[in-house]
Amino acid sequence: MLFINRKNIIQNGYNDELKKLREDTLEILKSSIKSVDPYNSVKSKFKENKIIFNSKTFNISDYKNVYLIGFGKASIGMTQAVCDSIEVKKGIVITNDPLQKIKNSKIKTYLGSHPIPNQNNIDGTDKALDIIKNCKKNDLLIVLISGGGSALFCKPLVDLGDLQKSTDLLLKSGANINEINTIRKHLSHVKGGKIASYTNCTVISFIISDIIGDPIEFIASGPTYPDTTTFTDAKKILKKYNIEMKIPSDVKKKINEGIRGVITETPKEGDPIFNKVSNFIIANNKIACNAAQKKAEELGYRSIIITTSLDGEAKYIGKYLIDKVINFLNNGKRFVFIAGGESTVKIKGSGKGGRNQEMVLSCVKQLSDTNVVFSSFASDGIDGISNAAGAIADGYSYKRALKKELNPDDFLKQNNSYEFFKNLNDLLMTGSTGTNVMDIQIIIKI
Repeated sequence: MLFINRKNIIQNGYNDELKKLREDTLEILKSSIKSVDPYNSVKSKFKENKIIFNSKTFNISDYKNVYLIGFGKASIGMTQAVCDSIEVKKGIVITNDPLQKIKNSKIKTYLGSHPIPNQNNIDGTDKALDIIKNCKKNDLLIVLISGGGSALFCKPLVDLGDLQKSTDLLLKSGANINEINTIRKHLSHVKGGKIASYTNCTVISFIISDIIGDPIEFIASGPTYPDTTTFTDAKKILKKYNIEMKIPSDVKKKINEGIRGVITETPKEGDPIFNKVSNFIIANNKIACNAAQKKAEELGYRSIIITTSLDGEAKYIGKYLIDKVINFLNNGKRFVFIAGGESTVKIKGSGKGGRNQEMVLSCVKQLSDTNVVFSSFASDGIDGISNAAGAIADGYSYKRALKKELNPDDFLKQNNSYEFFKNLNDLLMTGSTGTNVMDIQIIIKI
């Protein structure tokens, strides 16, 4: 069962019809997450001691030894799939999930932190680098990359405390993930394609994308892919979000040294270090949204995928989606609207929540007295600084809130979406899902 509080979410429907729509929403979301299961996404690429992608086949017998490093929210499931398919001589995995374990004594797991890195992240990365550097020319290195990898795979050019402060400022600034990862790449020994500089063996990266458009150079800060960004770009981002004066002095010093050429730029396209590196996307938001659409149609709805590249500030994007759905002429037919992507939140208050909860909160009044159910869900099961994956609301949620003397506008001003939906018992609670392909919005209109 994906949703821990499934029964409560369904029972919060005002009538039988709303209860059914809420139940269907959960079933659709469950199908979408199942479609991007990290174990199955990796396992499907192995057949008869070969790794097979649409464009390329690798015969495991061509290599003397196989080594593995994995980092990100999906790394445990991905690693187990490799270990169940071929023999791995040695491996390191860095995860933030304390509950999942790998059944293979040759793989050592480090429990790190996300999104702010800690010393465990660095220790695990150092051990991973030991493996990478010891790979010989006729060996194969499998790299398993998923969302969260930017924080978990971490060997900074600056003091850990300075990196932690800088990361926190960036996450609260409203910068998008590409911008945040541009800066992360230029404060790192391992991001921005630098893994390739430590070995001349064959490298195959299995990648679960958590970024709009699947840009490999930004997923987990692109450790195995050429970088198009520069130190100058990093400095411009700090200025754009007015945080340059707040960033630790050593961070600014390193970026300025990079601009002057004192620190070497990240490796770019055409660099021969990438000649033996292959990168493959094995799961993404589009796959999850397509699975949601398929399930919606199985349940008897007509369905429309609005977009799989949703971005912008959450509280405005939610209103845009609901306005689009409310004004859609469905002529009495039952429709499911699906969207995917990743929004941002500008933190101005001192509340608790995440972008998905804030997106739904911003629409509670707009949904009032409509025949619409709206949910927004973080595919990793962790929305912002909360233990919820997102939230759900319908045409009766505003009235329920008023009865409890909850004003959505007050909670929105404080970025306190978690407490609002906690009081309504309409948080989506799953715990860690073990995967990460950004966010999914499901809107049902009847």
